[in-house]
Amino acid sequence: MKRIPVFVTIVVLAAVATMIGLGIWQLQRAEWKNQLLATYEDARDMPAISYPAVPVEGNPPYFRQSSVNCLEVIDWRSVSGRNESGASGWAHIAHCKTSGGEGPGAQVVAGWSTSAENPEWNGGIVDGIIAPDRLYIVRLVASEPVAGLVKSQPPSTDDIPNNHMAYAVQWFLFAGIALIIYILALRQRNRTSSEA
Repeated sequence: MKRIPVFVTIVVLAAVATMIGLGIWQLQRAEWKNQLLATYEDARDMPAISYPAVPVEGNPPYFRQSSVNCLEVIDWRSVSGRNESGASGWAHIAHCKTSGGEGPGAQVVAGWSTSAENPEWNGGIVDGIIAPDRLYIVRLVASEPVAGLVKSQPPSTDDIPNNHMAYAVQWFLFAGIALIIYILALRQRNRTSSEA
């Protein structure tokens, strides 16, 4: 019987165990994400809430109905977006002042257009749905557009990435491939040493 290289075997088995552990962790993350998305789906049918003055990143009220009083539009940003019909264009997001200068204010998706130019709108009360925002955690997508804009595509849980199951499969495949490569290398090594 040929000797198995102890150090290399330990390294390979440790790497395989780590990859399997990462795969199991991704399966747990997939279960967590599915529960979270189900919670977001349920949020659509819940009563409206006050727009969060200071949103908490760990537990944002995504997909809840809300409203905000935009006292003044401080700034605009236009991002690529779709309208209610699915056409590509620009979503116009107003950075609104919501109180006497205190707090972060509110991000309001005022509507959609084919132009990136800022619309003419000075503020007002806006009803809508709270959606994720990369820069400010949350934003309110107006249910009815303002300033002559077209209605933006409503926020959807389909837009939230949920790749954990694919990552889990990937880690398990890596572990399997590493084992196969190690076994083939071991056989080749034993074959070479027996021919010598």
